[in-house]
Amino acid sequence: MKQPKRCEWVPEGDALYEAYHDEEWGVPVHDELKWFEMVLLEGAQAGLSWRTVLGRREGYRAAFAQFDPAVVAGFTPADEARLKEDAGIIRNRLKISSAVTNAQAFLAIQDEFGSFDAYIWRFVDGIPIDNKIVSVSEIEAETDLSKAISKDLKLRGFRFVGPTIIYALMQAAGLVNDHLTSCFRYQET
Repeated sequence: MKQPKRCEWVPEGDALYEAYHDEEWGVPVHDELKWFEMVLLEGAQAGLSWRTVLGRREGYRAAFAQFDPAVVAGFTPADEARLKEDAGIIRNRLKISSAVTNAQAFLAIQDEFGSFDAYIWRFVDGIPIDNKIVSVSEIEAETDLSKAISKDLKLRGFRFVGPTIIYALMQAAGLVNDHLTSCFRYQET
């Protein structure tokens, strides 16, 4: 059976990556738990490949209370020490600690804006930016908008939210459509 035309960055034959691209990447997110999952995983990815994080997503789901920010915000230093020994996740002390800090900041945004979704989508006026990318070489690592969102999140207490991480989050969560115009998912997202 012929494979559909995907974005160039998807490794052919990697079923996990193909499923992620085909079913999730670039689909507009509006669910609070999914938002927290994405913030947590994008931060965990810093300095690593997305494939590394994607392969451990189920470990993260188990370790971080099904990505419930209200639970993660209450994690204690003992919880963080336990997670440092969990082989199902990336055992970086700073990334584990930032997940707790980011959960607390996430809850504060929910209190202020009603939801994280309302907060983040206001940066694009509720409409995904369609970049009409023809070649993967056109994809930016960061933009003025990702820099602005990063700055705002940092002011609100988030960590591991630099402009490159935030642009990856924007792509994954559908704030921008960076599927190649030749990709079968371009029109769908």
